[in-house]
Amino acid sequence: MDGQERVDGVTLLPDTGRGTADGGGGGAPQARRPEVTTARKLRRDMSLPEVLLWQRLRGSKAGLKFRRQHPIGDYVVDFYCREAALVIEVDGEAHSHGDRPTRDDRRDGFLEMNGYKVLHIPASEVLADVDRLADAIGALVASPLHHAAARRGPPPRTGEDF
Repeated sequence: MDGQERVDGVTLLPDTGRGTADGGGGGAPQARRPEVTTARKLRRDMSLPEVLLWQRLRGSKAGLKFRRQHPIGDYVVDFYCREAALVIEVDGEAHSHGDRPTRDDRRDGFLEMNGYKVLHIPASEVLADVDRLADAIGALVASPLHHAAARRGPPPRTGEDF
């Protein structure tokens, strides 16, 4: 039957979404943004300082959720806390060589322009005292340096806009 199969009176064409795709989910493979694919790979290949910090941040005492290797725009950041709009980058030795400082500055500019605070932590500091760093990050997230201005009194009634 030319590679076709009949099931319950319906002719099925080969490789048409019956779970036979290599991805395992069936159907045509979904197109993914390259940042998502990169983020998934980076989650599998985290450095030792990233793993140590992640173990502390994911059970944060501050009660806020952190994500690891999270895509933002065209970039993948090491750690991200949505509630605090905080990006944490663990910078190893490679961040000071070649074009990395320029690339890091461009990424930081993009993130800050879009409302994110970026915190750089040298990998050597993570290795030296990861618990102290995790506590400091938790304190920073729990009481950020900049608070939104408090409103004074109720909102104006309709027609009372000055």
